Amino acid sequence: MPTPVEASCHCGAVRLQLAAAPETVVECNCSLCRRYGVLWAYYESTDVTPLTEPLLTDTYVWNGRHVDFHRCQTCGCVVQWTPRDSRTRRGINARLLEPEILAAARLRHRDGANTGKFLD
Repeated sequence: MPTPVEASCHCGAVRLQLAAAPETVVECNCSLCRRYGVLWAYYESTDVTPLTEPLLTDTYVWNGRHVDFHRCQTCGCVVQWTPRDSRTRRGINARLLEPEILAAARLRHRDGANTGKFLD
């Protein structure tokens, strides 16, 4: 049975419980992700539980595209992206996890800037 883990922004105003530690995290080189400096861990929406209500986030949508990027209203940490359509998968910023949890995950590199394919 997987052990839940917690992700938290710097100030603690936004905290999420994840059903399990990520086995893989992804570094994307698209124009937004490389500027954010995030590592994404992907979860089904049902595997993510907000621990703070309401989630005190502001959102950003690049060019009216497909996902909302959420950041803490207080400290500005990027927390997650959520889809704008019927998809149920979301990306959680794995850098919000404790270092030992992040260190145990496999790091993958995605060419989000061009091909959308993994580089490794």
